Amino acid sequence: MKVDSKCKICRRLGTKLFLKGERCFSPKCAMVKRPYSPGQKGKKRGRRSLSDYGKSLKEKQKLKKLYNLKEGQFRNYVKGILKYRGKVEDISSILVKRLENRLDNIVFRLGFADSRTQARQLVSHGHFLVNNRAVNIPSYQIKKGDVIKVHPSSSKKNIFQNLQNKLKKYQPPSWISLDSEKLEGKIVGSPKMEEINLPVEISAIFEFYSK
Repeated sequence: MKVDSKCKICRRLGTKLFLKGERCFSPKCAMVKRPYSPGQKGKKRGRRSLSDYGKSLKEKQKLKKLYNLKEGQFRNYVKGILKYRGKVEDISSILVKRLENRLDNIVFRLGFADSRTQARQLVSHGHFLVNNRAVNIPSYQIKKGDVIKVHPSSSKKNIFQNLQNKLKKYQPPSWISLDSEKLEGKIVGSPKMEEINLPVEISAIFEFYSK
């Protein structure tokens, strides 16, 4: 997907989803330069009010794009979690933890990739080990105690050449420990909703798939 295409996703949804890694933190970010929907000829026009369905659809799109998932994948996650409705108090946290524990997301959270899109590609190409075993499935669920590291045969590749220096200044989430010298991380806890701070109303997503 081109840079402009990803930037249009954020502009269309009205939320910065950090789909382009470092670019999203720079003045080049489209949400900084043009914080209005594609097709609008200026900032004067406000966003149209949405119906309840439109709002739910928008929230679904935001979370799906944030984690770089296709519709079928995302629907399966949500439908699987909906089975717990009425049985547990907070199904929103269950959904977020499932998404956060994907291997491609963990690679992103460790700072091994600039975006979830790049992380997915790197995982698919077999650049990582989980507990010393090669895993190339982006959706692979990581558990507490698992150790994720760059495959020794991949550490010499250009994309990982300056990674150690870059990681010295990087602070991963509290549930992940990082050893920048060894290019490995360990899951030491569970994802915390307050630390993730997603720009999404997750309850609206469940309503969308409940209809």
